[in-house]
Amino acid sequence: MINEKIVDTVEKLQNTSQNMPKVWDGRSAILEMKEGGSRQWRQMEWMGFYFEFLCQKHFDGIIDMPGKKYGNTEFDAFREISWDFKSHAANTTNHTVITNDAEAIVNTISDYGYYGVILAIGEVEYNDEEKTFKMWHDELKEGISKYEVNRINRGAMSRRRKTEFILSEIHFLCFNTETLSQCGGSFQKGFRNADGSPRREKVTVNIRKVPDEALVATENSWGTATHNILF
Repeated sequence: MINEKIVDTVEKLQNTSQNMPKVWDGRSAILEMKEGGSRQWRQMEWMGFYFEFLCQKHFDGIIDMPGKKYGNTEFDAFREISWDFKSHAANTTNHTVITNDAEAIVNTISDYGYYGVILAIGEVEYNDEEKTFKMWHDELKEGISKYEVNRINRGAMSRRRKTEFILSEIHFLCFNTETLSQCGGSFQKGFRNADGSPRREKVTVNIRKVPDEALVATENSWGTATHNILF
């Protein structure tokens, strides 16, 4: 049973989340992050960083940001438990969300009983065939990133860039060891960095398998239909 303090925090977060914008235009979001002092405006996967930016703006005073740190891993926020902010496209066949460092999550659940994920879900639009959004972003950055240079050198294909996100709902999830085991998996286990060192294992969550006990609240006040991909 999730304690009343966590539920009270979720209620406050849910209420203030109603003020978040429904339409996230990629260009506008990146410029807003840049002008707002975010260090993440250069990132290709702007959508997740923009949600983090919105959470920092709207949740200020309700939860502490950033959160607790375990080794080199820092959670996005803390209030009663550790919280991370994640976003996910509903119009995709892959409903696995990569959360955070596996060891850090185990430790924070051990310390506080639960690990929280605040998950924004909506439909996305992608870059056109001419990749005009990518070209605009590269020009704004005044060049391509080191990651992009490495991708080109490897001969790997460029991922389609998301250009717009239509927010549908925000889910407030709290996992203990049992509920996380019902929907969790691993990512990067056995992977190695370029220098040969092992990568840190991360926890993934299959949001179609999230048990009812982990879903504390859902906010869907943006006038779009609930996707129900959590069930």
